[in-house]
Amino acid sequence: MRQRGASWELRVFLGNDPLTGKKRYATQTVRGGKRDAQRKLAEMVTEAERGLTARTTATVGELLEAWFEFAAPDFSPKTVKETRGYIDRSLMPALGSKSLARLKSAELDAFYRRLLASGGSGGRPLAPGTVRRIHGILRRALYQGVKWGWIGINPATATTPPRVPASDIKPPAGEDLARVLRRAGEESPDLACYLMLAAATGARRSELIALRWTDVDLDTATVSIERGIVLGPDGLVEKGTKTHSARRVSLDAGTAGAIADHRERMRERAAMCRVAWAANSFVFSNAADGSEPWFPDSVSRSFKRLCEKEGMSGVRLHDLRHFVATELLSAGVDVRTVAGRLGHRNAATTLNVYAHFVEQSDREAADIIGDVMRDTK
Repeated sequence: MRQRGASWELRVFLGNDPLTGKKRYATQTVRGGKRDAQRKLAEMVTEAERGLTARTTATVGELLEAWFEFAAPDFSPKTVKETRGYIDRSLMPALGSKSLARLKSAELDAFYRRLLASGGSGGRPLAPGTVRRIHGILRRALYQGVKWGWIGINPATATTPPRVPASDIKPPAGEDLARVLRRAGEESPDLACYLMLAAATGARRSELIALRWTDVDLDTATVSIERGIVLGPDGLVEKGTKTHSARRVSLDAGTAGAIADHRERMRERAAMCRVAWAANSFVFSNAADGSEPWFPDSVSRSFKRLCEKEGMSGVRLHDLRHFVATELLSAGVDVRTVAGRLGHRNAATTLNVYAHFVEQSDREAADIIGDVMRDTK
């Protein structure tokens, strides 16, 4: 602290910049008496000791890049691709050049509001769920910046990202699904087999696309789900399941028969093209030898077109998963069995997503026990 005329120049050492290694100081000029200057200096020292003062000249963009390089190896290929996209499309243009030292919570809240209003392609609004994902990426990057000593506090923790309204689960009705399966059988027997398997098992799209014939046991009418295929930054990537666990799912006779017919078609196709058909080839493949899996988004688009032809708008391929869960729970199948079939890590996940349908079964259970009690009187 030193006096310069009618003012006092204050300077507090913050340590070395973690990026450049240069010494960093917090400085401030105070006009007034010596006691005022001492009081302000004490506040600056306290803020420095608590880590409330930025210790680097780095920008938000530099932190995002450093965090992404650090965190990406632990992400799935799909998460790497999606996170990179959010950083490049939304975070870098708006905040990349912003100094970390000047980033404030209020500024982030304003940024989230802009995303909601016009943050999408062509100035279209972004959904609240998408904005929260962007917030999550920024929050994690800033948290890592705190751990690295780049900043003292994480301004994203004091923000108010938009709330995501609970989405209504609207699985297709059984008769509607039957119409789609009939049309698929007429137009594309391979796709019909895929959809039957999806509607019978509730497996994820990535898991069904990754199935190989070695995972299928028609003698016991079961399939082993051990892997998934997702779109990464450099193309399709085969990886573990979403929950990093394998499971064996039983098939009904109709679905097992459809798979047997599909296998015979694949063998005939390979023979016509005079290529070898390997036992470990992909179950769903456009290649004659089954060496390449289907492209994930192509399956979803094909299903959407089938639904539109049947007058069913807004039905997604993922809704077949909801169809399985809701039908089984409404039929009284216990939650643990349903969770295992869907590949949920535990039954609590299933309860959280499908609580309404569990309540419906509980009402039926109450009526059943009521009938039993009346019969005992």
